[in-house]
Formats: sequence, C-alpha cells, structure tokens
Amino acid sequence: MTSKQRAYLRGLANTMDPVLHIGKEGITQGVVQQAWDALEAREMIKVALMRYAPYETAQEACAALCEKTHAEPVQCIGSKFVIYRRAREAPHLVEA
Repeated sequence: MTSKQRAYLRGLANTMDPVLHIGKEGITQGVVQQAWDALEAREMIKVALMRYAPYETAQEACAALCEKTHAEPVQCIGSKFVIYRRAREAPHLVEA
C-alpha cells in the first residue's frame, strides 16, 4: 500500500465507529472470524481495544489481528486502530 492510499484510508476512517471490540479474552477465533467477515464486507474496519485486554499497546493488538486476518494496518491512535484488506469480490475503496 502506498502512502497516498494509506492517507486516503485514514481520511475515511475519521468518521468510522469501531465495529469490533477486543476484550479481556484477547484475540480469540471468534474475534478473528468477525474481523474476517467485516473486512470482506467493508474492506476497512475500526477496532477498539478495551481496558482489560491482554495487550500492552494497541499496536501490539493491531499487529496480531493483521497477521491472523491477512490485513494491513492503516492507523493506530490511542486504544483504537484501523485495518484494511482488499475484498476478493468487488473491491471498492482502493484501486490497485
């Protein structure tokens, strides 16, 4: 992903609400499945890291979730982060 594409996605992410919350159980298989489904439908999602999650920082949780969903990190601010994965069918956010 180029820096211009990342900047465009960051602009779109400003108005988004978190669609996934990572709690005290961490990144479970259920969370991964929800993220996978949401990424397939939306291509980009915002994730909130709850206070008692077993991660030191949101960057750590972002890296773990990106690895499991084959997504790319877009932005990480405070306890929220945004990830992106191009949809297999009908991508609409970023052109190749």
